[in-house]
Amino acid sequence: MIGAEQVFWKVLIMEISSLIGFPAMIFFHSYGGGGILSGFLHPLLGLDHLLAMLAVGILSAQIGGRALWSVPATFVGTMAVGALLGIAGVALPFVEYGITFSVLILGIAIFFGDSIPEGAALIVVAIFALFHGNAHGTEIPAITNTIGLLVAYILGFLIATAGLHVVGALLGILVGRLDRGQMLMRLGGLVIAFLGVLLILNV
Repeated sequence: MIGAEQVFWKVLIMEISSLIGFPAMIFFHSYGGGGILSGFLHPLLGLDHLLAMLAVGILSAQIGGRALWSVPATFVGTMAVGALLGIAGVALPFVEYGITFSVLILGIAIFFGDSIPEGAALIVVAIFALFHGNAHGTEIPAITNTIGLLVAYILGFLIATAGLHVVGALLGILVGRLDRGQMLMRLGGLVIAFLGVLLILNV
């Protein structure tokens, strides 16, 4: 079993490396283990997944109201469907493009923020969640060869995803309360969109 300290440093090194010019690191999604830890790390070890899931939380906070829970819940639920398709051997076409484009589009959505209707946000996140979930399902570690490990793997990435949504939402709420909070979030949206373009170019 990989130690918690080793996991921390590995995640940190992978994310920093992806930002300073090692494109292959951007799409590293698992460390090769099985069970709940492998599932939990899967969204954290890929910059594409990480940015998109934080962006979903930020966007939900910007829209506000019921969207604060409906947008993340839609992403998590639809991602589970996509994962089950992947586990069943149904691989969606252009999955990496679907994932990287989600970073670009969600960044743009954050730029427009509270002007986006909840219904439109639900449709967008549901579409992209299918791609993210499918990647989780098709990249399931070979060691996850029992029902128990499979369920644990699925729960792991669902918990990590929900956690990233919560972090993103809290960030959106806190920044939104600042004097120039909306401007900062729009700027953050542009940064995320720019990183999405870089991710697309590296697919």
